[in-house]
Amino acid sequence: MNCIVCIKQVPSTNEVNLDPITKTIIRDGRQSVTNPYDTFALETAVQLKERCGGTVSVLSMGIPATERLLRDAVSRGADRGLLLTDRAFAGADTLATSYTLSLGVRRLGDFDLILCGKMAIDGDTAQIGPELAAHLGIPHVTDVLAITEVGDASVTVETAWQGGVRQVKVALPALLTVQKDVNQPRMPSIAGVKRGLEAPVEVLGAEAVQADAKRIGLTGSPTQVVRTEAPQRDSTAVYIEGDASQQAHKLAELIAGLTEGARA
Repeated sequence: MNCIVCIKQVPSTNEVNLDPITKTIIRDGRQSVTNPYDTFALETAVQLKERCGGTVSVLSMGIPATERLLRDAVSRGADRGLLLTDRAFAGADTLATSYTLSLGVRRLGDFDLILCGKMAIDGDTAQIGPELAAHLGIPHVTDVLAITEVGDASVTVETAWQGGVRQVKVALPALLTVQKDVNQPRMPSIAGVKRGLEAPVEVLGAEAVQADAKRIGLTGSPTQVVRTEAPQRDSTAVYIEGDASQQAHKLAELIAGLTEGARA
């Protein structure tokens, strides 16, 4: 079972820097981690390799510092990585991103299964997986909770469906997006960390993967971010003293004042 796992970097804190012109998130590799949902996709692929044999390749589009995350994926069981990085890719929406990832998939070669996290926690669109499958012309299943059967030409999965669970059999090659309940990601071992440092990670730009300039980055994005705002956090605290009765009375006054202020 040869698997490809798509991973994305997301901010590691609530402090998000925005580009004042494009209104998109400024990616800083020092403050980024692997998208949590993608760690479940990686663990799924590694378990399939242990169960059926084969290889696991990790693929990402991002800034050069994303290579660190690919090496971390190798330390957790992947075999190799491919990073697509180029200023021409910057500002891509989900359509341009999935097109670019499809070029990476073709660069990696033959595969049986592509695994993605359900969504990225900084965008919450859940569009990359299905769009990537469309670019590649392969079937896909979203919100996978478990892989129950693996055959030479198909896999059977359980997926969340209208508040319940349904079983779906899909022909290979295919793409799956997985939920967080599918497994528990493993921690890397010392040997794994060493393997990650030494692993082959290919880094390619737009020209190397023969990307169509009209389909990547801002130019290739039919949707544009009109306005993005970082949430404002207020750490002001009010300490209420007194016994329980006095505290309850003062708390009621504070709530009443906030309610009146909201109405005004």
